[in-house]
This record gives sequence, C-alpha cells and structure tokens, in this order.
Amino acid sequence: MEIKITKAAVLKEKPDSSTLGFGKIFTDHMFMMDWNSEKGWYNARIVPFGRIDLHPASTVLHYGSEIFEGLKAYRRKDGKVQMFRPIENIRRMNRSAERLCLPEIPEDLAMQVLTTFVELEQDWTPSAEGTSLYLRPFMFGNDESLGVHAVHNATYVIIASPVGSYYAEGINPVKIMIEDQDVRAVRGGTGYAKCGGNYAASNRAGERAAQQGYSQVLWLDGVERKYIEEVGAMNVMFKIGGKIVTPMLSGSILPGITRMSCIAVLKDKGFEVEERLLSIDELEAAMENGTLEEAWGCGTAAVVSPIGELCYKGVKYPVNNGEIGEVTQMLYDTLTGIQWGKIEDKFGWIQEI
Repeated sequence: MEIKITKAAVLKEKPDSSTLGFGKIFTDHMFMMDWNSEKGWYNARIVPFGRIDLHPASTVLHYGSEIFEGLKAYRRKDGKVQMFRPIENIRRMNRSAERLCLPEIPEDLAMQVLTTFVELEQDWTPSAEGTSLYLRPFMFGNDESLGVHAVHNATYVIIASPVGSYYAEGINPVKIMIEDQDVRAVRGGTGYAKCGGNYAASNRAGERAAQQGYSQVLWLDGVERKYIEEVGAMNVMFKIGGKIVTPMLSGSILPGITRMSCIAVLKDKGFEVEERLLSIDELEAAMENGTLEEAWGCGTAAVVSPIGELCYKGVKYPVNNGEIGEVTQMLYDTLTGIQWGKIEDKFGWIQEI
C-alpha cells in the first residue's frame, strides 16, 4: 500500500535520556490508516503527531471497541535500530481484533506500515543503557451512531515514545498481593485480547494492593477462583521443585510475547517447563514447604520482574529471601542481550531497521 508521508514543519528537540519516563514524551509523527466495511483499508498516512478528531457518538467512546499492542525498537552499540519479534505483536493484534469484531490487518501490510513508521522515527531511539523506543499500535471503532453492532468504520494508529530504563536503580524484587475478590477476566471473555477494558477492570484491585504497600496483584481465575492466572498486567512464572511452572493459556490469559520468549529460552537452557493449571492451594503449599524457589512476572515493559514476597489472606511469604533468583536473572540477561544486540539471536527474533 502507498503510504503518504507529511513531515512535521518543525521537529522537536530530542530529550536527554536521563529525563525519560514511560509514555510521556512522543515523537514527531504518527501513522494513521482508515477502514470501512465496503472499502477495506485505505488512506495510509504518516502525519505530524497531534490530536485525533472524534465524533461524540463514536463507537469507541460508548462501547469500548478498542485494542492495542506494545513493542519496542532498540538501538545497538553499532548505532543500528532493531525490533523484537514484531510479527508476533501483529498476529496477537489480529486475534484481539477478531474477538472485538474489529477489522484484521493483513500481516504483510501491518509489517510494511510498522517498519516504514519506525524507519522515519528511528532517530528518536535513545542509545543510553536500558532505554528504547516504545511503539504503541492501536485500533478503534468510530462509527458515528449509538447502535450496538459490529464496527463498520475503524482507524488504526501507531505512536512512539522514547522510554527510560525500567530498572534505572537495578532489578529489585517486588511485593505482590494475591487477589481473592476481583477477577481480571473469565474464559469466554476478552482475557486473551489486548483491549483497554481488561486493564480498566484491573485498576480497583491494583489500588487496594497499593494502599497496603504492594506493587500489584496476583490474579485468580474468574470461574473457580482457585487457579493462578496473571500478575498485574504481566504473565507469571514460578520455579517449583526445580521445574518451571506457568499458567496455561486457557482463553482468559493474555498470550504474552515475552512469555513465549521466556519459554523458548528456558527450554533451550534445558529447563523443564510446564504450562498447566496451577492452583492457589498448590502454590500456598509450595510457599509453606519451601519448594517455591523463584517467581517472576514477564512482559514487554519490564522483560522480567522478580517477585520477592507474596501475600495471601494476610499471610506473607518471602520468595528466595526477597532476592532475584538465578533463573530470573538469566532470563533478563538473555532476552535483553538479544533485544539490544549484545548477544547472538539464534532464535531469529530480531528485525533490523
């Protein structure tokens, strides 16, 4: 597809890496493309970053017809920029689109517009240790009527933000509260889709946990309230009795790109990985008898986030003496090494710009 490029008349000054947070500074341009049920995808364009005009009756404002993705571009020491497994984000976004009755984007078209956009904005990719260019593709329905129905008009957008190191002061294990009241998602719902409603629904439990001094919550399933699902907005893994155990993808858990990458690295290193149901009773027993050796969350922003304490029904259980474990550290070092081009990518995950 032809992509029309309209460059900004005045380019912004690039920020100092020491001032970067997460998602607060944006690049000069954004990509936009429209869809209509009769015309398909059309009007692909890169335009100066700015506000989006929406009709007050737009579908997304009333019925939450919205999905998004998150991935990063990294600057290597030789100055080149590369992305980490972008095709998997494209495929997951299409699965999300199918679930919310939004239009899917052909993989070759999605890759074309993503790489074209990153090529234009690649100078925004910072080079300081741990920094990257965060890419946020998103799609929303914008029918200009209040009827509840499948979307007939949609818009696809990509914006980018240079972000700082997630662990500016080093990797510190976090404290997690096991949530036994609210649930994040249910089988048959939208748990496997990356849509805004899933995150909005998680805020109440997250706020309760924060008020008690915990970084996030560990979610239980929404049907039986007994099986481990995710930690905060990340997938979760445990080392129990020498084996790696992670909740199986049952339809209510987001199939994380970092999750699948962790599993591949673990198997390559010779670890036995079990993707299965893991009950809170089994986890509690492992915490009590000492067979829970490590626990960590995994996701795009943090890569891995070690868990140093779990709290269930008021009882606090330290994990690995509150320190980062060997497996967690290995995963962080391996994945970030591949992402920033420090070590060989023998899995074929990197796409150079």
